[in-house]
Amino acid sequence: MNQQIESMLSNLFNGLSDTSQPIYAKVKKAITYKISIGEWEENQRIPSEAEMVKALGVSRMTVNRALRELTAEGLLIRQQGLGTFVAKKKAHSALFEVHNIADEIAARGHQHRAELLIIESGRASVEEAMMLGIRTNHDIFRSVVLHFENALPIQIEERVVNATLAPEYDQQDFTKRTSYEYLMQVAPMTEGEHLVEAVLPTSIECERLRIQAQEPCLQIKRRTWSGNDIVTAARLLYPGSRFQLFGHFGR
Repeated sequence: MNQQIESMLSNLFNGLSDTSQPIYAKVKKAITYKISIGEWEENQRIPSEAEMVKALGVSRMTVNRALRELTAEGLLIRQQGLGTFVAKKKAHSALFEVHNIADEIAARGHQHRAELLIIESGRASVEEAMMLGIRTNHDIFRSVVLHFENALPIQIEERVVNATLAPEYDQQDFTKRTSYEYLMQVAPMTEGEHLVEAVLPTSIECERLRIQAQEPCLQIKRRTWSGNDIVTAARLLYPGSRFQLFGHFGR
């Protein structure tokens, strides 16, 4: 084992959080952090499963799940016979404003309509807790709304919400006003982030958006804060043939 791998393993072990999360989630979170701060660089080979198992004192199944999920999320690339490497970051563009979709559609002179497909309360899973910066089993709301522009579906909005910050979220009629309007009222946005990428929709998403299989879609993953707290994390999916992003920047 070379010195670089030994150093990576030592830093990874020291980076494991002391929380009640499952061990695989701790390993996954620690690796994600090393990549996010640039300590583990693009195209760099990371320690093998066997090396992590020995250094971290965890099972091979634990390490395998963490690496498998990080690979599926695009943070790692696993090459047969060569090892696992830090993936190149996908190109992305910053979006500087968050708008109410109903207002955007109205500004184009068109009519907005929404169908509420799912709204429920529950306890945060590990993934949801990480998105919202809360503990697992914290109370949350989940919703799925289908937005229309005139007669055509234009957006699937999947959202998880911190129930402490928006306690009456599941009592709202989102066919009459959008989640954006309600959340801006009860927990005004002070900060936000977007991740934009092209994706292929599932069969259910194709049916909801009334598009052909394999038509590319534009996906926006958005988190918004009110003060120091993350209020909501949303996944917005648009048919590529019906939506485009536009920005204007000053000199």
